[in-house]
Amino acid sequence: MAWKPDYITRAELAAYVRIADTQDDAELDVAITTASRAVDSWCNRQFGLADAPVARTYTAEYDYVQGLWVVPIDDLMTVSGLTVAVDGTAVTAYSLSPVNAAADGRPWTRLVFTDDAEATPLGDAGEVVITAQWGWTSVPGPVKLATRLQASRFMVRRDSPFGVAGSPTNGSELRLLARVDPDVAVSLRGYSRRRKVA
Repeated sequence: MAWKPDYITRAELAAYVRIADTQDDAELDVAITTASRAVDSWCNRQFGLADAPVARTYTAEYDYVQGLWVVPIDDLMTVSGLTVAVDGTAVTAYSLSPVNAAADGRPWTRLVFTDDAEATPLGDAGEVVITAQWGWTSVPGPVKLATRLQASRFMVRRDSPFGVAGSPTNGSELRLLARVDPDVAVSLRGYSRRRKVA
């Protein structure tokens, strides 16, 4: 998988919107990519996986409840290639949180320095460098469904250039709003990450 991939294939969308020929392939591709990025934007995260470990810098925060330094991190689902350093000092004494994330098929979103850490942060901007293969190891089913729903809406939109679908005569008029489909929002409930990492 790649970083910020398309979450469904052309064949999946074609089957969903019942297109049996190849005449609309270019439109399907654009709708899929646009819908995938709309999902990313709504969730404030992406669901791909970096091809290789990448170094990123973070700022630690002191958690007065735990009495430990905590680093909000980008989504992480694999420890392959994971390294942590504070001002150039390698650190191996840490834990990933939430504790049950892996068992629940969810990413870790925080790194917690334990009491015996080789170096601890001071809260300075960018002092923590974490190298990891960031992202999700697989695209969740609800994300795929949301992408199909939103992409199918984009496909229909070309037949309603003024943003109105249906017929006022039949009482089926529907204004297409400039936001994700309500069913997309329902599908993505629980996948939104509103807090940005440093």
